[in-house]
Amino acid sequence: MPPRRPEPPTAPRDLTRGPIAATLLLFALPILGGNVLQSLNGSINAVWIGHLLGPDALAAIANANNILFLLLGAVFGVGMAATILVAQAIGRADLPGARRVIGTSATVFLGASVLVALAGLPLSGRVLAWMDTPAEALPHAEAYLQIIFLAVPFLYALAFLSAILRGAGDSRTPFLFLLLVVALDIVLVPLLLLGVGPLPAMGMAGAAAANLIANALGVIAMLAWLRHRDHRLWIHRSERALYRPDWTIVRVLLAKGLPMGLQMVMLSAAMIAMIAMVNRHGIVTAAAYGAALQLWTYVQMPAMAIGAACSTMAAQNVGAGHWGRVSRVAGTGVAFNLLMTGVLIAALILFDRHALALFLPAGGEILETARHLNRIAIWSFLFFGVTFVLFGVVRSTGAVLPPLLILAVTLWGVRVPFATWLQPVLGVDAIWWSFPASAICAMALAIGYYRWGGWRSARMLPDEEPVAIPSEVPAQPPSPIAGLCRAEDASGRRHPAPAVRGA
Repeated sequence: MPPRRPEPPTAPRDLTRGPIAATLLLFALPILGGNVLQSLNGSINAVWIGHLLGPDALAAIANANNILFLLLGAVFGVGMAATILVAQAIGRADLPGARRVIGTSATVFLGASVLVALAGLPLSGRVLAWMDTPAEALPHAEAYLQIIFLAVPFLYALAFLSAILRGAGDSRTPFLFLLLVVALDIVLVPLLLLGVGPLPAMGMAGAAAANLIANALGVIAMLAWLRHRDHRLWIHRSERALYRPDWTIVRVLLAKGLPMGLQMVMLSAAMIAMIAMVNRHGIVTAAAYGAALQLWTYVQMPAMAIGAACSTMAAQNVGAGHWGRVSRVAGTGVAFNLLMTGVLIAALILFDRHALALFLPAGGEILETARHLNRIAIWSFLFFGVTFVLFGVVRSTGAVLPPLLILAVTLWGVRVPFATWLQPVLGVDAIWWSFPASAICAMALAIGYYRWGGWRSARMLPDEEPVAIPSEVPAQPPSPIAGLCRAEDASGRRHPAPAVRGA
């Protein structure tokens, strides 16, 4: 048994106490900052690529990144499941259980990411062809993907470490290391893109190589920091048995992680289908859509940050059995999303010419096409934000299948058919109008499931059967709740819920 470690300054943060709005906002801001940094990094790279290599290369980036997202979606879902398990364990003060989850999920997650990276290269060419990638953009996309898949293990190792820390209530540390990665990437991209001094001019391959180097250094730096600070979640060499898979946890990671991963795969597959439709309208439309996508990444940032913060905060409160607080987290998250996303959409509508001109030549046909499609589709992200926040809350208990089904219905039952069947009537505008049509449907279904669905009765771990405390769940009888609440005996004394098996 390892010696008892001293209490470090990096203890997990308790999100079950304090004012909801202030706690949620302070927790979400570093996540938002990280999302903005990532998008800013991608946009700066797009500026370099669009102006130095031309619109063909910009269209190639849009095609290549969707393939990367598609192939890694299922793996990333495992990381999301691990985050929920860690947050629930922290909520019920079960630190050994949290570290057991971390050890097992690290083995599964990183092993799977390596397999995905190895599978990426032979599959990517076929997907590029299926997407009808324009011939002018195809060489750029292939050159980018040949190197970017080597970066996949580092990219997702960094994402995994960040997610675990956020599950423990620490969103500041991941932001700081992401800042390091972005700074390195911004410096390296023009050097490797153009070739400076002894460095060769690598073109699109240089952008991918910069991503590889930056993320590798970021992972090394974060691991070194965790070890140096003797973080409470750090697994020492004497505790390496924790990396041996606990099959109960593995089953939970797969059962809960794969549906969440499939949501990302399904979303990316729908985006690929949309890009395929866009590509058939020529390079002007494809380049305009690629530029609009750069703006839309920023529009999604508040919802994604608030949704991620709500998921972690809700999971800790589920673990603590504070169900009234879970409901208030959801309402506060929706309000924050509507305010922040609405302001951002209004600003990008007013200044769309200037914003899109960062990625496209000013005054050209491509710019006007981008402005037109942006004004139609950008409003969809207001509704998307509500859906994303509610999905984050319901997933905090382990209810992962209903969000997947809602996404399947609205993407493949509404968006893709809408865009496909109405093009003979509306032309290419059918593609742009499909975004708000599907987003409104998704929001309506998400609200309905949150109000009347059985997500409060879901659970993560199969061997836990505690019941909710009636006083904390108004108008509902006691029911199994996520294996996370505290049990209460006949004397009225509460006992901690059982720890994760094998912890």
